[in-house]
Order: sequence, then C-alpha cells, then structure tokens
Amino acid sequence: MDIISKEARSKNMSKIKSKNTKPEIEVRKILHSMGYRFSLNKKTLPGKPDIWLKKYNTAIFVHGCFWHRHENCKLAYTPKTRTAFWTDKFNKTIMRDKMNVEKLKEMGISVLVIWECEIFNKSDPDHKNLKNILDSFLKKQIK
Repeated sequence: MDIISKEARSKNMSKIKSKNTKPEIEVRKILHSMGYRFSLNKKTLPGKPDIWLKKYNTAIFVHGCFWHRHENCKLAYTPKTRTAFWTDKFNKTIMRDKMNVEKLKEMGISVLVIWECEIFNKSDPDHKNLKNILDSFLKKQIK
C-alpha cells in the first residue's frame, strides 16, 4: 500500500518531466561551457537522444538512475509497493535503452550514457571528472 493517496501520487507523477530535466540541463551547460555545440532530442534517431553532436556523430543520453536502473546505484531502488508493476516497467525500459543504443551503433553513431549520479556527484562539485569523460569521449570521435 502506498503511503500517499492515489490522487496525490498521480499529481506527483505528472510533474516528472521527460525533457529538459535538471540533469540534462546541467550536462548541456557543461558541454556549452566547453565549447561544444549540439541539438536536442533528435527525433530522427532511435531513442531520440537527449543531446546530438552532429560534428562528432555522437548521441548522448542523460539517464536518471531510478528510471533507467543504474546498476549498483543507491538511487536505483525498487519501490516497496506494486513491485511487480515496477519490475516490469523497469525491465521494459532497460530493454528499450539497449535496443536504441544497438540501433544507433549499427548506424555508425557513437553513444555515451551519462548517469544522474555522475552529474550531481558531491565529491566533484566542479564536474572535473564529467568534463574529462565528455572531452575524451568526444575527441576520440573526430575523424
């Protein structure tokens, strides 16, 4: 049983965004500050990547640890109520993510997944580690 009413839960869930989330905005700010230019939610590509860098032929997905099940992350817990529902939902999300990454790679596109916990890492408030990951990944893509 849920600890809040069905109406309150529905209201809470309706406020969860799928685009322009705080993690996505933070990654975009970081990329922009590093001089990278990109487009958003490229609808013509499988999975509509959150960030598309045409010059680098690279798709970036910014995944929430809870929704996309970041392995061994404390944010990727399973709710205690309706566990069967959540397990099924999470499994479908994982499969869809894998399928989209495979399709993009088959198209010759490089894919980088950035996890929410990597963005809001308290031990790296200046995002030095994330900047290094982004920079080294993208520099490898230049042909």
